[in-house]
Amino acid sequence: MIGSVAAVVVAGAGFGAYAMYGGGAGTEDGARTTSAAGEEMKSGPLTAAEVTSAAQRFLTAWQRGDVAGAAAATDDAEAAKALLTGYAKDARVKDVTLTAGAPAGAKVPFAVKAAVAYEKTTKPLAYDSALTVVRRAGDGEPRVDWHAAVVHPELKDGDKLVTGEAGAPPVEALDRDGAEITTAKYPSLGTVLDGLREKYGEKAGGTPGIELRVVRGKESKAAKASDKTLLELSEGTPGTVKTTLDPALQAAAEKQVAGKARASVVLLRASTGEVLAVANGGHGFNTAFQGSLAPGSTMKVITASMLIEKNLASTDKKHPCPKYFSYGGWKFQNDDKFEIKDGTFKASFARSCNTAFISQAPELANDDLTKQAKEVFGLSMNNWSVGVPTFDGSVPVQSAAPMAASLIGQGGVRMNPLNMASVSATVKSGSFHQPYLVAPSVDGRGLATASRTMSSSTLAQLRELMSYTATAGTAAEAMAGVGGDAGAKTGSAEVDGQEKPNGWFTAYKGDVAAAGVVQQGGHGSESAGPIVAALLKNAG
Repeated sequence: MIGSVAAVVVAGAGFGAYAMYGGGAGTEDGARTTSAAGEEMKSGPLTAAEVTSAAQRFLTAWQRGDVAGAAAATDDAEAAKALLTGYAKDARVKDVTLTAGAPAGAKVPFAVKAAVAYEKTTKPLAYDSALTVVRRAGDGEPRVDWHAAVVHPELKDGDKLVTGEAGAPPVEALDRDGAEITTAKYPSLGTVLDGLREKYGEKAGGTPGIELRVVRGKESKAAKASDKTLLELSEGTPGTVKTTLDPALQAAAEKQVAGKARASVVLLRASTGEVLAVANGGHGFNTAFQGSLAPGSTMKVITASMLIEKNLASTDKKHPCPKYFSYGGWKFQNDDKFEIKDGTFKASFARSCNTAFISQAPELANDDLTKQAKEVFGLSMNNWSVGVPTFDGSVPVQSAAPMAASLIGQGGVRMNPLNMASVSATVKSGSFHQPYLVAPSVDGRGLATASRTMSSSTLAQLRELMSYTATAGTAAEAMAGVGGDAGAKTGSAEVDGQEKPNGWFTAYKGDVAAAGVVQQGGHGSESAGPIVAALLKNAG
């Protein structure tokens, strides 16, 4: 503060050299063109002066509480005004100091220091954010590109910040042995703990505290994002909720994904569906439970069960595996364009031959795979009740080439490690058991069921396929040393715009089933495979 005038604190070479209000940088314009109406319109790349001036105008107005002025400095004044008004009124943030850093092109980082006050309690708030300057549509004037994340990086568009009584009382989550689960002990469980609080906070017997939190908007809720606590002003009294997590296996899972930002893994007890461990290398999103990714060739477990049931394949019968197969106008091929001449279906499954599955597309109805996923494996019905938010897999009805692609886990099929661990668990146990993190007895909820099971013949053949793949197929290297009654399937899923495919691996050993994905990891045998196999070894 200088006298009664608020001024944004600036840092970094080149930023503080420009005037704060009008003149100075604001007079150095970029290129100009003439609009159809004859009005002069700015165009061309933003100059450094334009970036600096636009950023300073916005930050200075925000800091001094001029919401209208700050909103006018953005390209969406209405949305900016609403969120910035709520920043002071609903989030109760005051005494804001904004420290701008040196611009990097059109992006300007800045630090926020403020205080959050609620009744008689005040706590400091500090975090880093950033803004980007763009040319406004219509006149080309430099303005801050408005997104909620400018106000706080945890915000998505449509979210808001609120300070008050916590949306739900805190919960003390316990592992299956009764020990407290914390992010200090298990770093990747932050999103899981948020989900437990959201679902069980009101039921677990606690009382809410006072906190600053992100309240999710419509789009975030559609993506199953949970509200998030940013600052606790006063503690509530936690209730307790017991989970099915095994502390030793959870620790092992954390170790396996540590340093792998895009790795996720889930372990289940096959006979019950209990979640024994869940871990994500990237801690900001629970990909293991909520990811929606093409599962690649791990989907062939479901497809194989369907082909066997329809007498379109049998483990030891001859089955085509050509280099190429065309269907619906698309030409499909195998990895490295290999072929298996006079091979069996078991050989094709173990080597993950795409054309062995695609070649059966002409014999299938468009909804056959969808029915198999729902009726036998309990997927794609959006009715799992795990205890925290989940994505329950999607196998939409498709036709022509996309239907054929779905047989090998591409097309519109989407899964996550929880879904694919459940697939292996269904094969191992013989029937679908909905995965759960909190026992249904805790709150009396019902679990999802599948309408039928595979025949004993189909089940025996499917287990033989996965066992052979684990010992002599693409999963053999990763599964070496796992031993016992084990089966596995590898997968890699091509994603538009990615240089390397996502690597998948699903497997079981004894009564434990697991699955993992490493995004942009390449072949599943080399990326997700070692993670899953190591955890199966830990499971004993």
